[in-house]
Amino acid sequence: MAQTTNDIKNGSVLNLDGQLWTVLKFQHVKPGKGPAFVRTTIKNVLSGKIVDKTFNAGMKMEFETVDNRTLQYSYEDGDNYVFMDMTTYDQIMVPKTLVESKFLLEGTDCIVSFHDGTPLSVELPASVVLTVTHTEPGLQGNRSNAGTKPATVETGAEIQVPLFINEGERVKVNTTDGSYLGREN
Repeated sequence: MAQTTNDIKNGSVLNLDGQLWTVLKFQHVKPGKGPAFVRTTIKNVLSGKIVDKTFNAGMKMEFETVDNRTLQYSYEDGDNYVFMDMTTYDQIMVPKTLVESKFLLEGTDCIVSFHDGTPLSVELPASVVLTVTHTEPGLQGNRSNAGTKPATVETGAEIQVPLFINEGERVKVNTTDGSYLGREN
């Protein structure tokens, strides 16, 4: 069955000129004059480049099947990270270039996308809890304002935390932008 632009949905993976693109947003537009079209925002699966692209309505498209699996990060091995499938206990090598590793910690569950058995991308959870390994002590009496200071977490990443955070405390961090989300016990 041939698929057309009418079948586009958020998360669909399209094969355009031999490259895979994920649909982030789409909108079917039927202007008062002229033919209908589909306006999309798509992201290149390999490079991460985001572009806006418009297709004529009803145009034939090549959709690809992408398998998303939850895998647990195990360890680093040369130019790869090793993830384990917790149902089959298979170990899967994923090239380091596909992983944003600033907040990747052993035992973290990630969503790995595959196409024809080849890993395409790794999505970390929205937030992770990490231990602060180094930060300067906050100044007494300076706790009432919303000041921040740099802190290094156990993965080696540097984030900004409130002045009252001390070494050894566990903090929740947004993996997208590295922002401090709160303290964890």
